[in-house]
Amino acid sequence: MLRLINELIDLMSVGRIMHEFEDIPLRTLANEAVQLVHDRIVNNNVGVLIADDLPHVYGSHKQLLEVFQNLLENSIKFTGDQSQPRIEIGQKNEQPNPVFYVRDNGIGIEPRFTERIFGIFHKLDAQSEGTGIGLALVKRIIEVHGGKIWVESEGLGKGSTFCFTIPNDRK
Repeated sequence: MLRLINELIDLMSVGRIMHEFEDIPLRTLANEAVQLVHDRIVNNNVGVLIADDLPHVYGSHKQLLEVFQNLLENSIKFTGDQSQPRIEIGQKNEQPNPVFYVRDNGIGIEPRFTERIFGIFHKLDAQSEGTGIGLALVKRIIEVHGGKIWVESEGLGKGSTFCFTIPNDRK
C-alpha cells in the first residue's frame, strides 16, 4: 500500500514540482538506470546492450532516470520464457528529433492493447508484480519534457519496443 501511495504522489507531482533541467548524456543516464536494476538483471540472466551513439538531451536527470528505470524493470518483468532475454537501448535517427527506444525480446503486447498500457492502473496481467502506475508515470514525464511515447510490438511472443522522443530544441 505504501508503494502505491508513493507512486501516486510521484505521478501527481510530475509537472508540478519543477526539477532543474540540464544537459544530460543519455548513455550515462542509461548506464545509471542499469545499475539501479542490476540485481534484477543478474537474477533474470538478462543481457543489456546500450548504444554508444546516444546523444545528450536537455531535461530533468531525476525524471529521465525514472523513465529508463521503469522501462528496464518492465522489460525484465515480462521476459517470459526466453532462454536468452535481452534488452537494447538505442535511438533511431529520425527528424526533427531522434526516437529513443528500449527494446526487449520478451512476451510482447497484442496491438489492441498498445494504448491501454499507458493508463493508470491498466495492467494486462493482473497477476504481475507492480501497481500499474509505472508506464503512466513514464508517459507523464515524457510529456512534461515535450515528447511522445508509444510501444511497438508485433504481438505475443515477439517482444516490445518502447519508443519516445525528447525535443532537442527546449533549452
